[in-house]
Amino acid sequence: MRDHPSTPLAGYPDLPPEERLARVETFRDQMSSRRTVRDYCDRPVDRAVVEAVLLTAGGAPSGANHQPWFFVVIESAEARRRIREAAEAEEREFYASKAPQEWLDALAPLGTDPDKSFLEVAPVLIAVFGQRRGGPKPGDDRKNYYVPESVGIATGFLIAALHQAGLATLTHTPAPMSFLNEICGRPDTEKPFLLLVAGHPAKGATVPIAALDKKPLDAIAAWI
Repeated sequence: MRDHPSTPLAGYPDLPPEERLARVETFRDQMSSRRTVRDYCDRPVDRAVVEAVLLTAGGAPSGANHQPWFFVVIESAEARRRIREAAEAEEREFYASKAPQEWLDALAPLGTDPDKSFLEVAPVLIAVFGQRRGGPKPGDDRKNYYVPESVGIATGFLIAALHQAGLATLTHTPAPMSFLNEICGRPDTEKPFLLLVAGHPAKGATVPIAALDKKPLDAIAAWI
């Protein structure tokens, strides 16, 4: 028997198999329409929606339930300008000298380049940080565990929630991203994980055809 406090489990109804499958297929169909979008309009998103998706991400599983993540929603024009300038500087160096040719060849069908104007146009820009120290309660100062794995799962929740809200998303990972600590006012004990861009697609926005190709089930899973 466990000797720690517990509460009855809730939220797992005993559904017939056909309803379980229907639920999964509905969710799969919704998520399969998600695309990485680079063209946004500046139409605002209600703050209540942003708060709801952040709380969804905050409900993700994590090592020892320490919840080692922090989300900064960047709203000010000055902060967005500084982030774009810093990100584009890193991207120009990446495309010019850092990236091996094989990586550049892999990116070519997607049409990416150093221009990151969406960082100033999209109405929702979220910097995701991983916390080396923290704990399950606000103000804790303990070692956190499985930080990249936990933050990655929470980011997946965040992206799914934004898509459920009818918003387009883009994950951006300039390297290095240490400039985010300074601009967002976060301590050195937090490591930037990625920038998440979200909002309403611009009128006439397109996505590369190459981005539509997804591997079949037998290429991504096996039963043993």
